Amino acid sequence: MNVINEAGILAISTRLHRLSEQLRKDGALIYKAFGIDFELKWFPVIFTIYQKKIAGVVEIANEIGYTHPSTIALLKELEKQGLIQWEKDMQDERKRLFMLTTKGNELIEKMKPVWELMSQVLGDIADNKNNLLTAIDEAEDKLANQSFYQRALQLKNSK
Repeated sequence: MNVINEAGILAISTRLHRLSEQLRKDGALIYKAFGIDFELKWFPVIFTIYQKKIAGVVEIANEIGYTHPSTIALLKELEKQGLIQWEKDMQDERKRLFMLTTKGNELIEKMKPVWELMSQVLGDIADNKNNLLTAIDEAEDKLANQSFYQRALQLKNSK
């Protein structure tokens, strides 16, 4: 056991970051092993567009929980790769609606079996006595109601 693990709940952010980094690193290796040239940071955006078929920037940002500028940066990268394209919204000329290109759809088809494999392995990793995904859902719900910062201030002010 190391110092961070011994720090318990105080180091939860560090431990989640460490877990995330491990999964990202291995995820990248898995894509590479299947001959797929894909950056993991693109996943939330391209998966959202794949699921929605067509989506605007604000809708994508809300779905993935990223800021508007971060979402736009990822959209630009995916567009530069030729995986997505956009058209103007007929209802609102200022809005752009994003969709997959033929190349994007071909990539998704190549990735589907990899996603199935990853889902199976990640399901096994998360399937513990205390299910990881359930615990994350519960923690995110609590934070959606009141942030870590708000909770800390409330506790500080109540003393």
